[in-house]
Amino acid sequence: MMSLIGQKAPDFTAAAVMANGEINNQFQLHKAIEKKFGIVFFYPLDFTFVCPSELIAINNRIEEFEKRNTVIIGVSIDSQFTHAAWRNTPVESGGIGPIRYPLVADVNHRICQAYGVEHPTAHIALRGAFIIDKQGIVRSQIINDLPLGRNVDELLRLIDALEFHEKHGEVCPAGWTKGKSGIKPTSEGIAAFLASEAEQL
Repeated sequence: MMSLIGQKAPDFTAAAVMANGEINNQFQLHKAIEKKFGIVFFYPLDFTFVCPSELIAINNRIEEFEKRNTVIIGVSIDSQFTHAAWRNTPVESGGIGPIRYPLVADVNHRICQAYGVEHPTAHIALRGAFIIDKQGIVRSQIINDLPLGRNVDELLRLIDALEFHEKHGEVCPAGWTKGKSGIKPTSEGIAAFLASEAEQL
């Protein structure tokens, strides 16, 4: 599995179903996330089992991502027409309803291959999530196997941590959440932090 950390997020242009339900045949990643944080998340297939829970969990928190100036983009190997059909299927019937972020069609598998998340035998996307900063650089990648659903609140926490680090220059300890202390990245800084916080970690 390759790491994209510290590298420019691979750009792509592909068909996508947009938040308003319209199909954009020329959706471009870097244009969509320009001057914003971006999260590109991959999932295996439409009309499956773990996937709708993840997509709905993200949709339920879309205002929180928007408050953080963060663009969400979902990607699977399904076509834009299958994406549209899934959006048009009610939640109580196994669909995802009118979610409020784009779903990209990676029918030729080029995007999941560029991000290193194609399953080696099933040839669908693993559950990858990539956090991209405002300069287009990948700052976090989390990849789960097919049966393991993700914690969407962890993505929000990581955006908060990245924003905190960029603003203050401090680094974020284990379990850091917004409002907690950071660590000055020096020997004295970590000593001072551990002296007061080690038991709470």
